[in-house]
Amino acid sequence: MALPPTPAASFASDNAAGASPEVMDALVAANSGPALAYGADAWTAAATEELRELFGAPVEVVFCWGGTGANVVGLATLLTPWQSVITVDTAHIVVDECGAPARFTGSSITPVPQVDGKLTIEAVHPFVDWLGTEHHPQPKVLSVSQVTEMGTLYSAAELAALASFAHEHDMYLHVDGARIANAVAASGTGIRELIVEPGVDVLTFGLTKNGAIYGEAVVYLRPELAADARFIRKQAGQLPSKTRFVAAQASALLADDLWLRNARHANDMAALLAELVAEIPGVEVPVAPAANAVFARIPWDRLADLQAWSFFWEWDPQEHLVRWMTSFTTTEDDVRTFAGGVRAILAEDGA
Repeated sequence: MALPPTPAASFASDNAAGASPEVMDALVAANSGPALAYGADAWTAAATEELRELFGAPVEVVFCWGGTGANVVGLATLLTPWQSVITVDTAHIVVDECGAPARFTGSSITPVPQVDGKLTIEAVHPFVDWLGTEHHPQPKVLSVSQVTEMGTLYSAAELAALASFAHEHDMYLHVDGARIANAVAASGTGIRELIVEPGVDVLTFGLTKNGAIYGEAVVYLRPELAADARFIRKQAGQLPSKTRFVAAQASALLADDLWLRNARHANDMAALLAELVAEIPGVEVPVAPAANAVFARIPWDRLADLQAWSFFWEWDPQEHLVRWMTSFTTTEDDVRTFAGGVRAILAEDGA
């Protein structure tokens, strides 16, 4: 079988996508003349009000450069150095942030085993016994990713249970929402039902993976928790001097629900990809994608050939799992070309 040309899209990460045209237009518009720095501008004020309207609550918002920085800022406002964050062992703040949350908060990160990528009350419960004992770091924050690193979604009921447990024990619930748009689009509800009503305390509201060039927002559902956020953001190097260019991108994505349309398209392309590759001999898709990540089991001796043709990341070598990501820029032709290439390369091995 002839090998098709490499698809234009990258299936390695949704970070590989460019920016939405609407975002580019918003940046050009925001570039018309001077504006006060550090968020004292009309764009930042407008985007903050738009987020308050979206959440239906008087949330506090601080804009940051990127996802790791936003997580650092959000967590640092909730913690003192003798306290700890409990999260799953696959969490981004454990695996992919080079220890930044621990370094900048001075607090411990306590990883526990995940169940389908999720944090469970059963995993957290033993640490409740540490509360009040001076020899142990004091559990203060439960942190989850929505969408999880395993591509799964927390239901509103699951988040509500975690929030209730956290609050019962004087803890907070933090959500790393780098892909919150994909989660909301997949849930069939809204962000109020998925985040506000369950009782989430602080959310990293992702922009970059969903059409922005850079920038994320830390959203404080309990405004009093943001009392020190701006000082922490500055110390962490996450205060953009020209904040208007982050805020303008946020406004562009929120306008006419572009953030949800982008996410819905990415999710749909993942569903199509899973459907097509599941038909290829030698490929197994253990779980249908909940959002925009397809996890597939492949013949491991063909990994290098597949990556050389169109690069993607291996996920779990022990399980022969790879991860294929789609984005708002992925086209149906990209998906069909990629699936055709996988089929052709595996056929060379007789898989």
